[in-house]
Amino acid sequence: DYFADEVGVLSPNQLQVDELYAGEVGYLSASIRSVADARVGDTITHYDRKAESSLPGYEEATPMVFCGLFPVDADQFAELRDALEKLQLNDAALKERLEREYNLSLITTAPSVVYRVNCVDNETVECSNPSLLPEPGQRRSIEEPVVKIEMLTPKDYIGSLMELAQDRRGEFKEMKYITENRASIIYELPLAESMFISQMVGDFFDQLKSRSKGYASMEYTFIGYKESELIKLDIQINGEPVEPLSTIVHRDK
Repeated sequence: DYFADEVGVLSPNQLQVDELYAGEVGYLSASIRSVADARVGDTITHYDRKAESSLPGYEEATPMVFCGLFPVDADQFAELRDALEKLQLNDAALKERLEREYNLSLITTAPSVVYRVNCVDNETVECSNPSLLPEPGQRRSIEEPVVKIEMLTPKDYIGSLMELAQDRRGEFKEMKYITENRASIIYELPLAESMFISQMVGDFFDQLKSRSKGYASMEYTFIGYKESELIKLDIQINGEPVEPLSTIVHRDK
């Protein structure tokens, strides 16, 4: 429970007011010390007139992509942790904001998604780090996250974008014309392929914009996990494997 010591509106700067009324967009100051106690989507209600349930329409985001962040200066670890706790409240260009707003110098690792590994002892483990992948003799199968992608594009670029999706192991689902000159193309494809994949293949979104001269757009929805032939790819330097460079890829790659 917190006491609201100030409420106001943005016009565009913060302007304190006595009350906020239904339909208004404003801010509230309640001396909340921990950012974890005020998450995006929370419903604020009066202590004496509590709401029976939270406002509908908001679901807490489930992390699907993971990336390692390391401060160049080890003495900045505490500052990095505090900065991450504050920035977790919104979606942003994380590395750039940490460096610009908190004066941190960072090294980022390649992004990775969470895989499900079904082991021979019937145990299922989740793995986002290639170094934690069970040995081949211990695993029965690997499942990867799959998304449904809808690409909106002028008709001149349909063939090129379909080729892009199929190169990323996409499974064609539907195509329809929204207008005479604009189409919607729907594919199902692995999250790793659709958003990041490795540096060997490149970025899907950049390729979509490049092939369509900037006219195409896309949105995606997570639909579940699907079994796939995935293996661990090790990179060796001077004959020795370097774990931070390891990644999980499809066997055909």
